[in-house]
Amino acid sequence: MFAAHGLLTAVVDAPSDRQSDPYLWGFRYKPEHVADIKAVIAWLKQQAKVPVWLVGTSMGTQSAAVVAVRLPVAGGGPDGLVLTSTILKIDKGKPVPDLLLGKIGVPVLVVHHRQDGCEYTPYAEIPRLMDKLSGSPKKELLTVDGGYNRGNPCDGITYHGFAGIEKEVVTKIAQWITAR
Repeated sequence: MFAAHGLLTAVVDAPSDRQSDPYLWGFRYKPEHVADIKAVIAWLKQQAKVPVWLVGTSMGTQSAAVVAVRLPVAGGGPDGLVLTSTILKIDKGKPVPDLLLGKIGVPVLVVHHRQDGCEYTPYAEIPRLMDKLSGSPKKELLTVDGGYNRGNPCDGITYHGFAGIEKEVVTKIAQWITAR
């Protein structure tokens, strides 16, 4: 859907040595993970000569935020950050607001469904996240409503995954990115 808006899209999955237990638990915070994403950013900038934004959803918000905290643009980091269905509470690892988010010096868009029912992404915790993004030159919260909810509230076919409103949400994200 991002490509339909003229955005080059690269999807980063778990490394080949993280395809079984313990998967990415704990790895998202390690220097090796940051180095992996830094290499992807560098490759994209070399190949396409365009700004690179990280977009993380749910558990991916931990990865995207860690990279943005540890890598300024001048150090090979992203040009912007989009966090959707952000991990705001968790029993393993760190929720995103517990990271040193004040170090992020790039624009940040936070997208969250008002009715997200996932226990790790309660909408009531969004103000704490937004307050922590103090170093960003531009930060904005995009709250969405609508769609539908089927099954486990932390799965994709729910408000957590913007089910039924994916195109609308991607359009708004793409417009925000291209306006920077």
